[in-house]
Amino acid sequence: MEAIRKQATKLREQVARQQQAVLKQFGGGGYGGSDNLVTDEQELQQHQKLERLYISTRAGKHFQRDIVRGVEGYIVTGSKQVEIGTKLSEDSRKYGSENTCTSGNTLSKAALSYGRTRAQMEKEHGNMLKALGTQVAEPLRAMVMGAPLEDARHLAQRYDRMRQEAENQAIEVTRRQAKVRETPGNAELAMKLEAAETKLHDLKSNMAILGKEAAAAMAAVESQQQRLTLQRLIAMVEAERTYHQRVLQILDQLEGEMISERQRIEAPPTPSVENTMPPPPAYEEVNGIYASSTNNGSTDSMGYFLGEVVHPYQAESEVELSLLVGDYVVIRKVTNNGWAEGECKGKAGWFPFGYVERRERVLASKMAEVF
Repeated sequence: MEAIRKQATKLREQVARQQQAVLKQFGGGGYGGSDNLVTDEQELQQHQKLERLYISTRAGKHFQRDIVRGVEGYIVTGSKQVEIGTKLSEDSRKYGSENTCTSGNTLSKAALSYGRTRAQMEKEHGNMLKALGTQVAEPLRAMVMGAPLEDARHLAQRYDRMRQEAENQAIEVTRRQAKVRETPGNAELAMKLEAAETKLHDLKSNMAILGKEAAAAMAAVESQQQRLTLQRLIAMVEAERTYHQRVLQILDQLEGEMISERQRIEAPPTPSVENTMPPPPAYEEVNGIYASSTNNGSTDSMGYFLGEVVHPYQAESEVELSLLVGDYVVIRKVTNNGWAEGECKGKAGWFPFGYVERRERVLASKMAEVF
């Protein structure tokens, strides 16, 4: 009979060890142990909370590390781009200052403007890279490597080890309870059971205190992680946004200058009134109708026709007529010395004939502007 009891006890101990091994292997995943032997509901909730905090802070740490690596890589490639852009700026300014083109200096001016603008852009690029390093990478790197996170994780790991020890002690208590039931009245077994239960009670008390401390530390770290990471992401967006806005302003100004210069060189030459050109004939008012006298008795008698102003002209005397590009003029006389006489917008006078072009057809809406 005694041999049977010993065999049964050995079998129960073997089953308990196998159960413990299975629980350690499948019970807790990456953090924590089994919940099967924890009967205190409050402690179970504390354990689950710590497990979630541990996973959250680990993911937050990895995300911060990813941001730091990305920003550092961006700074390396960006610095190389700044170096290349600066060299291009220097080459452009060198060409603009040393080129001696025989057909004009338009390209030289454009090269100087581009070189100056490129230098401004690379300066803005460098400022953005500096901001990314000091405002994003450095604060996140400091938190990843900082003591608060490591201290909180160490507390959580200490709690986990203590919890596993409590689970082992619970198994020991169960085993000793079985022995006491098998051999009632054995004082030695009863004392060992009492000692095992006391140790389990102390472990659970210490585990509860350590669990609260670890949970508070992990929650503080999680909150700081979330807040700091969001702030650094916003700082990164603001730095890049400011850079692109500034570069857009610089490029808009450069484009405006270049387009203006291109229009200037591509525009047809404005006819000039030569200094040798005689003054326009004088006006004589007859019965309220203006008529013009001939210049040396010589006028072109091709009759009235419409002309469109293609170059602006500013009158220099009372008998002359100021013109704006796009105006339509009723041309009544053209002299052989380059002057034309006509009426526009209710006013009549002389103007250089080369400033207008003859039009055979005119929109009705434009005719109302002539008279």
